[in-house]
Amino acid sequence: MLGWELPPHNSGGLGVACLNLSKALADQGADIDFVVPYESTHEDIKFMRVLSATKLDPLYRYGIGAYDSKFIEDVVFPTINKENLVSIRDVQRHYCEFVKKYLMEFKPDIVHAHDWLTYEAGMLAKKNYGIPFVAHVHATEYDRSGMNGGNPVVHAIEREGLMLADRIIAVSKATKNIIHEKYDIPLNKIDVAYNSLGEDFFAGQYNYDKNSYLYLENLKKAGYTIISTVGRFTIQKGLWHMMHAAAKALYKNPKLIFVFAGDGEEKNELISLAAELGISKNVIFTGFIRGKQLRDIYTVSDIFVMSSISEPFGLTALEAAHHGDALILTKQSGVAEVLKSIMSYDFWDENRLADEIVAIAESDALKKELQEGIKKEYCKIPWEDIAKKCISVYNKVDKHKRNIG
Repeated sequence: MLGWELPPHNSGGLGVACLNLSKALADQGADIDFVVPYESTHEDIKFMRVLSATKLDPLYRYGIGAYDSKFIEDVVFPTINKENLVSIRDVQRHYCEFVKKYLMEFKPDIVHAHDWLTYEAGMLAKKNYGIPFVAHVHATEYDRSGMNGGNPVVHAIEREGLMLADRIIAVSKATKNIIHEKYDIPLNKIDVAYNSLGEDFFAGQYNYDKNSYLYLENLKKAGYTIISTVGRFTIQKGLWHMMHAAAKALYKNPKLIFVFAGDGEEKNELISLAAELGISKNVIFTGFIRGKQLRDIYTVSDIFVMSSISEPFGLTALEAAHHGDALILTKQSGVAEVLKSIMSYDFWDENRLADEIVAIAESDALKKELQEGIKKEYCKIPWEDIAKKCISVYNKVDKHKRNIG
């Protein structure tokens, strides 16, 4: 298994999905070596071996480019531990060298690579050692760039990796269609395996502490509705449109509070936009949060909005649903393929989003209907089923290899 992050050293949903999928595969009997591009013990992971491709400290990861592909050639890392790792491309080269040395000693049945950052290592395994290569697409460069161009280097790596892969796993039908339309990959080469909610949301103890967001709790007592969004502040997430929709909604109902949880390159722009629109007093920026703080945001919220221009799946929607939020999702999100008790809109339709926010805020019956309905839907796809789907993909690849042989 080739990946770029695992919790707690993750920048987003990619690492969470990799962890849960690997755990489910291990439960099905898979023996997994998972390669990451940094050094960490991952003491809590007992079901697979986590291998470090470099001595890079996770502290200096800068997300290691998983979501900031325009920086791939920039100097973003310090030179540490006597390794000249200064750009994302440098780290990728070291990652490939590690995989090459690993494959000289070990011959796995399958190499399963997650997203463009590891595709070159997956291609190396296939071309040099004849090992079947499965490419897992959590997001394409088209998604990350808001369907607006993107980095040509990344496009080239994605295209070559997807063409060379024996099979491709996409996290939604929407992603499958993007792969087909943008990279000319035959539809019959692509399997869809949705993501699911992590087992840590079901297991373990979580107790909401009202004191965590006491200010928001007091506003709720005063009749305000809390609307939240969680994610990276990048063009992909459509937050500029959401901020404009917030202004339109507040014009109709001033007792709304919008919580933007996360961080990213658009943070200062969004803060300035809220000021320009005259709604700063109704907008809260929490900064990057994880763990209990993140779950507390879901719990205190009444409505969760996913405003993405292109969201291959969208794990945060499942997390919000688990904590009882009513959901408003863009039609351009993969998770909307599996959830029906939601309100939806096209990412550019600020007026419709504003109307949907106001409608839920002003109708307890509508809000309750959405909240009750989503409780029956959000856990319909357990990771066990997703792991079985991946194993069926592995078997297709193995059968094809034996037939050729």
